[in-house]
Amino acid sequence: MKILVSAFEPFGKELINPALEILKLLPDQILNQQVIKLKIPTVRYKSVEAIIEAIERHRPDVVLGLGQAGGRLDITIERIGINVDDYGIEDNEHNMPTDEKIEKHGPDAYFVNLPIKDMMHKLRDEGIASSISNTAGTFVCNHVIYSIRHYCESKQLSIHSGFIHVPYLPEQVIDKPSFPSMPLETMVKAIILAIETIIEKESDMIAS
Repeated sequence: MKILVSAFEPFGKELINPALEILKLLPDQILNQQVIKLKIPTVRYKSVEAIIEAIERHRPDVVLGLGQAGGRLDITIERIGINVDDYGIEDNEHNMPTDEKIEKHGPDAYFVNLPIKDMMHKLRDEGIASSISNTAGTFVCNHVIYSIRHYCESKQLSIHSGFIHVPYLPEQVIDKPSFPSMPLETMVKAIILAIETIIEKESDMIAS
């Protein structure tokens, strides 16, 4: 089994992205399964192009995206990607679309097809705050969730994909005292546990 894990570069005014720092610390194998790590640009279409190129090169069974959600309290496992780009800030190449469809003729939304409740419960059982999110926003993270599911569905690929948002790191909130944060080591453990759950549930996913 191959698991492709992507993470965004820093964006906005941040000099660091916890998703990328997590990616750097993930092992190359989890439960004896290969983990392929991919840094992607925080850019509207280029992010998806990078993931699709990696899919075509590595032929993974699972694609898991990681992204920063500053202001969230916990590890949030996304349920759905919607067919809209409506950026409140510019991406890293100054794109700032408003109310634009990601795929002109695509469906309004795609649900992810990872065992999200099992992932959440696994994290909670290990003492890590986690929840299911029903909105990934309308920035590049949502763009990736929607676009990768659209790609897999359109190509009839038996790839399971999903996305996890992580909070700020403590060093990011020194000047944001009202914002929550989570230590890097906790977030790394959380993503490893989530991937372990995906691997353990592989037979259930195939049967679904």
